[in-house]
Amino acid sequence: MSEIADYKLVRNSTVGTELTEDKARLLAAKMGVRHLQDGELLMKEGEADQTLFVLAKGQLAVTSRDAEGVEQTVYTMKEGECAGTRAFVEQSPRKATLRAVGACTVYTLTPADFESLLDAQPRVAFKVMRALFRVTHANLARMNQESRELTNYISKSQGRY
Repeated sequence: MSEIADYKLVRNSTVGTELTEDKARLLAAKMGVRHLQDGELLMKEGEADQTLFVLAKGQLAVTSRDAEGVEQTVYTMKEGECAGTRAFVEQSPRKATLRAVGACTVYTLTPADFESLLDAQPRVAFKVMRALFRVTHANLARMNQESRELTNYISKSQGRY
């Protein structure tokens, strides 16, 4: 089954915000397509795989294990969002698990396929990397805000629940 990612969905995703239609087609041609059923695992925390994921259709639960080892949902991804930016860029193990919430379609981009764009289409690679930086920056800003809110809550309630 030879499926190609829909360039329109790629262009409307967080990684394609700066891409023209033609450049989105080039990126989409490098991407794989995965279809998941409800509850199906896309990738597991700790895995060494560095593939970047773009949620094309449906929802993905982002989960992580707490101090007691219990898996907790930390976020539910929406269509157009990407996951795995840190592993993709840093070539490091996964920090979370991704599991389908209902049926979903995910576009995949391996580091090798992305690197093939560097010589042939360096502007596409640059724009995708800039988009990944924006995603990472937005995640960091959200985490900083949550940390400030938690600190404020603790200081006002003096740590009481």
